[in-house]
Amino acid sequence: MARLKQVLAGGKFIVAPGVFDMISARIADRMGFDALYMTGYGATASYLGLPDAGLATYTEMVARVGQICELTQTPLVADADTGYGGLLNVRRTVRGYEAAGAQGIQIEDQEMPKKCGHTLGRRVVPLEDMVLKIKVAVEARRHEDTLIVARTDARTTLGLDEALRRAEAYAKAGADVIFVESPESEAEMARIGKAIDKPLLANMVGGGRTPVLPAEKLKALGFAMAIYPGLGFGAAAAALQRAYAFLQKNGSDLNLDVPAMPIAEMHELMGFPEVWEFEKRWNQAG
Repeated sequence: MARLKQVLAGGKFIVAPGVFDMISARIADRMGFDALYMTGYGATASYLGLPDAGLATYTEMVARVGQICELTQTPLVADADTGYGGLLNVRRTVRGYEAAGAQGIQIEDQEMPKKCGHTLGRRVVPLEDMVLKIKVAVEARRHEDTLIVARTDARTTLGLDEALRRAEAYAKAGADVIFVESPESEAEMARIGKAIDKPLLANMVGGGRTPVLPAEKLKALGFAMAIYPGLGFGAAAAALQRAYAFLQKNGSDLNLDVPAMPIAEMHELMGFPEVWEFEKRWNQAG
């Protein structure tokens, strides 16, 4: 499969589903997407059972990147929060994520501890501090086709003008993709598309602060990529809640009214046929 940088350069609009654990990653990897997005919210929730509030460490998150990349072929864009600290931390984060297999590394300008991008009360570091982080991130990568995704969270607290000022500065600092988090109308999204001369990422969160638009509309507005971080874990959580409630009420899963993957299909998804073939071959050899 083509590197993500090549896909972007070719002008194809990229739709990237959010993956948060290995089941979601394996399923999405088989479906022909041009990229996957490792959501910090989903990874923190599934791995730690905690909110996306700066509680996951670099060590925990880079391990998640490595797990996903080891067992998938689709290019991965991975949430790296604030870079997990200062400039030295940013360098370590970029090198670690890149070595783990990420083709896109997203770093944001929030103060630590960060907060989920569609919640209130987010505070951002001085613009100059984030510009230095981006310059360090660009210098730290070992492959020129590793993409640095610069996210600004300034819109919600400081307004769109400040968010655009930061986006322009981050683009000049060398970021490959610009991510203005939480624009609040289609008009704001159109303004972003006209103002920034770099590939733009749109964050599509159902029930969030930004209107959810179809891919064709996003492309027309000037965006190059859309991520859907909450789609997978939202669907999984709703299905689990409904399935467990059915079991609690009925004392069985007979006639369960929730779509469920048959166990044989689940075996195939998780790679059991390869295990069985291995055991058959080596048992015969013994």
